[in-house]
Amino acid sequence: MTRVGIIGIGHGKFGRRSDANVQELAFEAFREAVADAQINLNDIDGSVVGSVPEYHQQRSLAGVVQEYLGLNPKPTWLTEVACASGSAAIRTAWMGIRSGAHRIMAVIGCQKMTELSTAEILALMGRVGDVQWESGFGTTFPAYYALFAQSHMHQYGTTRKQLLEVAVKNHFYGARNPKALFRKEITLEDALGSEMVADPLQVYDCCANADGAACVILAAEDVARKNSKPVVWLDGAGCASASVSVLRRPNLVGLPSAQEAARQAYEMAGLGPKDIKVAEVHDCFTIAEIMAYEDLGFCKKGEGGRFISERQSYIGGQTPVNVDGGLKAKGHPIGATGVSMTVEIVKQLRGEAEERQVPDADVGLTHNVGGIGQYCFVHVLRRE
Repeated sequence: MTRVGIIGIGHGKFGRRSDANVQELAFEAFREAVADAQINLNDIDGSVVGSVPEYHQQRSLAGVVQEYLGLNPKPTWLTEVACASGSAAIRTAWMGIRSGAHRIMAVIGCQKMTELSTAEILALMGRVGDVQWESGFGTTFPAYYALFAQSHMHQYGTTRKQLLEVAVKNHFYGARNPKALFRKEITLEDALGSEMVADPLQVYDCCANADGAACVILAAEDVARKNSKPVVWLDGAGCASASVSVLRRPNLVGLPSAQEAARQAYEMAGLGPKDIKVAEVHDCFTIAEIMAYEDLGFCKKGEGGRFISERQSYIGGQTPVNVDGGLKAKGHPIGATGVSMTVEIVKQLRGEAEERQVPDADVGLTHNVGGIGQYCFVHVLRRE
């Protein structure tokens, strides 16, 4: 099976994009990726769109996006696994190219979140959990992750201060990312003084909904090697699932799907946690980033709080994490998130991240969670 490289990347501005509909957001990122790859539209065999259709007025979104991008009559389809839809789209295109069915594929993650009210979005996200036994009792997304935080604090002594240190870090880097929703640093005092959302999670523990899109162009090895820019190879691809109901999970201090997806990705790439120079992880809430440190093997179980307190996830630390601001500061247009993470890692491995550049970054990782951990995709990327 052929090796798969990423030859083009594009990223739109994340935010409340009243200036664009969802297909216009997709075009913004797609146009940039095609120019970056230095290819023609006719070179693209097809597309995969990562998005969650319930948030849009438009149904059958892949067809609408495909037409707007001028890619008809090439094939297209939609992937949907909640907040991991973008990474599912990347994996789908990766499998298509490795199988030989396709040579060059465009992956577009796009979401228009602000067509719905906050109350409607909370209700939709809550129903990602078990509708029969959980969401009817008020388990919104913040409430679910509050359970993880309470469990982690009880079992390992993780503190509220350590949780909010994640937010301080991610806003520090988000302020340096021109595509981020929140481009403003915060202090720990700001964060500790914010309103409670779901104890122990406060406002600054929670990411924000956003509109936006990102795009990557994947190609078979022989095509990728002809590209003028350094090729970043997708060498490890892991994915796994877990029970919809958190009541059936073995514990609430980590995500079994993330641990299994990471194991697969490391094994396929022939690498381990210590080889990762920069990572993008799914920090929908600050506790999610702390659990990701542990689930991905950057530190031992229970040591995630200390990992952030010791600044090991900053540039200059052991494993820089979310140096584009993460979901926390960059924003979370759910279908676009996994593709956005990949764009950032490619930039880092090419040495194009400017003031956010991690020195000597040659191996990177993305960790994209769907729902409350029902799905997880972990990808390991490597510069030639």
